[in-house]
Amino acid sequence: MRNVTGLVAGMVLLVVGAQGAVRLLVDHENAGLLAWLPGGFGVRLACYGLAVAASLSLAGWGGKKASGGD
Repeated sequence: MRNVTGLVAGMVLLVVGAQGAVRLLVDHENAGLLAWLPGGFGVRLACYGLAVAASLSLAGWGGKKASGGD
């Protein structure tokens, strides 16, 4: 169950991070969830990128463990 939870959390974080990054690239003033973060466009885009990278890792781990693969 824990592995499936990690998979689902990773997929949700992937959607949020990717959607936020695309939104920020299209409209530089629309920072989405990271509007509170100081530093401007570059810092916010880097944070969305880190969220996507972390979510890929988490979803990959959860998917591998949930399917029984090592």
